Amino acid sequence: MAIASAERATGSVHLTGRRLPRWAPWALAAASVGVGLLVQFSGITAMGLAPGIVAALVFLIGQTTASGIVEGRRHAVDRLATTLVYTTFVLALAPLLWILITVTIKGLSVMSPEFLTGTMRNINPRDAGGGLFHAFIGTLIQVGIAALIAVPIGVLAAIYLVEFGRGKLAYFISFFVDVMTGIPSIVAGLFIFTALILTGVLEQSGLAGAFALAILMLPVIIRATEEMLRIVPNELREGALALGVPKWKVVLRIVIPTAISGIITGVMLSVARVAGETAPLLLTTFLAQSTNFNPISGSQASLPTFIWDQISRGTNAAVDRAWGGALALILFVLVLYAGARLISRYFAPKTS
Repeated sequence: MAIASAERATGSVHLTGRRLPRWAPWALAAASVGVGLLVQFSGITAMGLAPGIVAALVFLIGQTTASGIVEGRRHAVDRLATTLVYTTFVLALAPLLWILITVTIKGLSVMSPEFLTGTMRNINPRDAGGGLFHAFIGTLIQVGIAALIAVPIGVLAAIYLVEFGRGKLAYFISFFVDVMTGIPSIVAGLFIFTALILTGVLEQSGLAGAFALAILMLPVIIRATEEMLRIVPNELREGALALGVPKWKVVLRIVIPTAISGIITGVMLSVARVAGETAPLLLTTFLAQSTNFNPISGSQASLPTFIWDQISRGTNAAVDRAWGGALALILFVLVLYAGARLISRYFAPKTS
């Protein structure tokens, strides 16, 4: 009696034990799709709303109303909130799936052993054939050199900020890391172009492009490593220090091994961040149509510049090659992520 009185007072009276049949949401969804199709084919504008939006609104209203009648207000609100959560998830996932499916379908149309092992040397933009081997080699060299530069500096900077950094120096380092996180990628390329290429220190080459990519990788590595180091329990540090272990050895033997899986993931995120950058490479490496294994001398292609170059040609054959390059770039990043997961799992602390 007391529970019933409380429910009446809060306006949440519902029929105890009554639930919508399992088929009811599916039936409502089918009816909503039917209403959407009716709007689509009958020419009804429905206040300018798309048929899909009309179907979603009909489903939300119908399910909430039916649930409120059968189950009560609280169940109806719960169903409405759950449906909205799933809807926003689908809306966020749909563009990604659309992009992946489109790139996969169009990219597979040109994928072949010849495309993967050939180059664009002596290939007319209107001609079929050609390949991206030279671009893939360039991406491996540029991203590899950038990682060799940025990873040690980024990890050491994060260790300093978390374990040793105090005072104004640490504040300024953290401030400039935040600033670097938001700079457009072309600014990094412009900096290398004006500071190293125009001054004659370097020519347009893979090494110049690697320096630009390293600038973009640094803030991602520092922030990711910093967050991973901060979640290492202080009890581990304090216990080791209490036993007389030097600070540097605590960091090297305890803190870093504990956070290594997250650090590797952060490094892979930074690699993925720069693997698809085009603007800084156009300024520092420019374009090449043949394979250049020398990162110090001569222009060097990369997958992003290869895609940009083929798109700018405008012919059907060139655009097809661009789709193939886009698929190859996605697969390259996917392999990096898979490798990062395997490495992080291997180096993760073993619990027993």
